[in-house]
Amino acid sequence: MGVLSSSPTTMDQCIEECLRCARACEECHTACLQEPDVQARIQCMQHLNDCAEICFQAAGLMARNSQSAKDFCNFCATMCEGCATECDKFQDEHCKECAEICRSCANTCRQMAS
Repeated sequence: MGVLSSSPTTMDQCIEECLRCARACEECHTACLQEPDVQARIQCMQHLNDCAEICFQAAGLMARNSQSAKDFCNFCATMCEGCATECDKFQDEHCKECAEICRSCANTCRQMAS
């Protein structure tokens, strides 16, 4: 449900998914730093950082109803899918959960972009 409106929209749902995904990526990155194989996770952690930043940016563009929001959501979906693929390379719970959230965000962003 929008902050300034009383009825939820596809955009509201996408903003919430993007913020959820950004948070998951930030938390997963922090957890990866504590893993014994941290060196093997560098590429994944770079994807996590990028995905979080893109999700925050997408949420902001949608919140201000930017004309670029739909195109950016399509890019965000691609970034989320790539991040999920990287997280899938690791079997710990935080990476599995993050991959699931990234895929959910990608699906929502694709709906928003269409």
